[in-house]
Amino acid sequence: MEPEHPQAERFCRKLTGDIDEGNDLYQEAILAALNKINTLRDHGSFRSWLYRIIINRYKNRFRSVWWRRHTELTDEIRTTTKGDDPTNRLNARRWIEIGFTALKPEERVMITLYEMESWSISELAELFGKPEGTVKAKLSRGRIKMRKTIEKHLKLTEQSKPKREAGYAFSQTKAQAE
Repeated sequence: MEPEHPQAERFCRKLTGDIDEGNDLYQEAILAALNKINTLRDHGSFRSWLYRIIINRYKNRFRSVWWRRHTELTDEIRTTTKGDDPTNRLNARRWIEIGFTALKPEERVMITLYEMESWSISELAELFGKPEGTVKAKLSRGRIKMRKTIEKHLKLTEQSKPKREAGYAFSQTKAQAE
């Protein structure tokens, strides 16, 4: 279990979008894994077995009304070092959060594992028990959903900006000068 510890913990944090929630999810999954360790038939498939437990725990949280109220990402990054400008990471995190709102939990898990954790298509196919072509299609559809949601958000943001009248700033400046 030791070699998988840092990667699985990081995956939980990315999946939930919050360090504390990710740690809670990871601890729940580890406890469940320890209680079910005797059900693991092939020690070579430990990684996919552990991630299946994490994914199931994550999905169970989405079924709970309490969890739905607590899934928003926070704006703070606790690992930011002094003098490090977190603006780009915060912006990227915000766009990922917006895109993730369009996804079902399974789609979010797939995209997180593939894009952020560098899992291969074959590893995902094994984990989800689906053909590689199906995994590729689900990843593609998930990306399209995220893209459309982000584009929609951008359009709404542009529409909500106040429109300036042509020449308003110039005429106001000219009037103040007189």
